[in-house]
Formats: sequence, structure tokens, C-alpha cells
Amino acid sequence: MKSHRVAFVACICAGIVVANGFAEQMSRAKSPDKAYCQKIWDGWSTLDPSNVAKLYASGTHTFFDIAPLRYASWGEYEKGVRQELADYKSAKFTMNDDAMLHPAGSYVWGTATVKYEMTHKNGKVDSGDMRWTVVFEKQDGRWLIVHEHVSVPMQ
Repeated sequence: MKSHRVAFVACICAGIVVANGFAEQMSRAKSPDKAYCQKIWDGWSTLDPSNVAKLYASGTHTFFDIAPLRYASWGEYEKGVRQELADYKSAKFTMNDDAMLHPAGSYVWGTATVKYEMTHKNGKVDSGDMRWTVVFEKQDGRWLIVHEHVSVPMQ
């Protein structure tokens, strides 16, 4: 009888270990990956911030962009970027193969360089590579951007 209890307890413990490992694996699988990050840039390629708004956290968060220097919330960011993008008729953003994502509990931070090609309404084309640093936070089961920094190297 005692050996059955020991076997039962061992099975329960093994089940818990397997379940915890599976749960951890599932939570990692749901964290942002490179494909998710490219979808963000595909959304920006539409030149319409409302196409990526659901991916950014509301409230007070800091976003650094090429121009102007700093935004203190998604609302400011959306309004400012919309004005900056108004001079363009098309854009394409492609993450380079150097993207890295680092899980850190309820956060994931990442870095990448992003190739851009943007066409002004007058036909002038801007192209090059820019830097991207991003911090995601898991909120209500979704990974939202709570900090972002986009910059272009000085030439």
C-alpha cells in the first residue's frame, strides 16, 4: 500500500513538472517573435498609425522617433507621426536579419535594424537603414509596445 502512495505521489510530481514546463513553453510561444515584429513594420508601411494603434499601450509611455524627439504617450505619438508621414505616398519597412528578442518575465525587449524606402508625394525617394529598440509588456494577455526608439544614423 505504501509503495502505491509513493508511486502516486511520484506521478503527481512528474505531472506537475511536465505541466509547468508545458505552460512555460506555451507562454514563450506566445511572446513576440520576429514575424510579429515584421507585422508591426508592415502596419507602419501603410503610413496610417491607426493600423498599428492596437499594438501600442495607452497611457503614459515614452516613444522616441526620428522627428520630433520624444512622445509621452501613444496619443501624442500617433498625432505627431501622422503629421510627419503626411508628406509621403508610400513606404516599405523590412527588418534586417539582425533582430534579437529577449524575454524578461512580463516584458520582452528587442533590437533590430530596419531597411526603409519611403516615397514623398513629389516622387523623391528616401532609403536607408534605421535602428529600432522596442519593449513589449504583456497586458491583458496581449503583448503591447510600451517603449520604442527609432533613429537613423548620422551620415
